[in-house]
Amino acid sequence: MINQLLEFKEILRSRNTSKQSNPDKQTRKLLLYLFTSTRGGFTRLRIIINLLEKPYNTHQLATMLDLDYKAVQHHMKVLEKNNMISKIGEKYGALFCLSNFLEFNIHALDEAIDKLDKKMNREKTYM
Repeated sequence: MINQLLEFKEILRSRNTSKQSNPDKQTRKLLLYLFTSTRGGFTRLRIIINLLEKPYNTHQLATMLDLDYKAVQHHMKVLEKNNMISKIGEKYGALFCLSNFLEFNIHALDEAIDKLDKKMNREKTYM
């Protein structure tokens, strides 16, 4: 997983973004919440990284990520509800792509990846 996070950072850095303004406070909080503060953050990040390449439907993503279809469907609903992805089409064959909102703020995911990396590498100590 740690190697994947480093790979994700490289993919984001290599992405050509013309204007990289700092995201507003609310956007930053939303991204940190979706990708670091919830249990499915890493899976949602994997979905976003795959959608950077091209649009996919839920079945294609489930196959690519080797995840259960229902789990991917749940994460897609969460991402769509929070305006991270856009749905093209209806029902089973619907394609998903990055939303304009996320495209504009994609570089802000860098901070979320850093925080997720720290969270995943932290040792848990119980007293």
